[in-house]
Amino acid sequence: MMLNACYFALPLMLCLPMADAAALDVTLEGARPGGGPLTVLLFDRADGFPGEAHASQRHVLPAGQSTLALDGLQPGQYAVLAYHDEDGNGELNRFLGMIPQEGWGLSNNPAASGKPAFKDAAFTLPESGSAVTVQLNY
Repeated sequence: MMLNACYFALPLMLCLPMADAAALDVTLEGARPGGGPLTVLLFDRADGFPGEAHASQRHVLPAGQSTLALDGLQPGQYAVLAYHDEDGNGELNRFLGMIPQEGWGLSNNPAASGKPAFKDAAFTLPESGSAVTVQLNY
């Protein structure tokens, strides 16, 4: 009896619409040649931004690569923080724990003179996908 129910449920489940997933293309510009890798952090909420430990995704780009394609994202609000890990220690070096000592940038390329706010870097990712360019500042 249970086996027969599975035969009817499976085709029905296959006909249900899947949740829409969007793609995001991230391009980093202005990176100095040489040094360590480029790191892209994706945030899907303001809580904890811009702390690296609070990023929903972290990607380290292979040497020579300055673009990243992210697929399967839910449409919604996101922010990107990217940095050039020049010394290769796996983190963004900061003077006094606040001022970046390596190249870094945010989506929307806002001018930041203090701790950046999520709302300044946030963008809406539609179902059709989107692309952002982040200018690295040294």
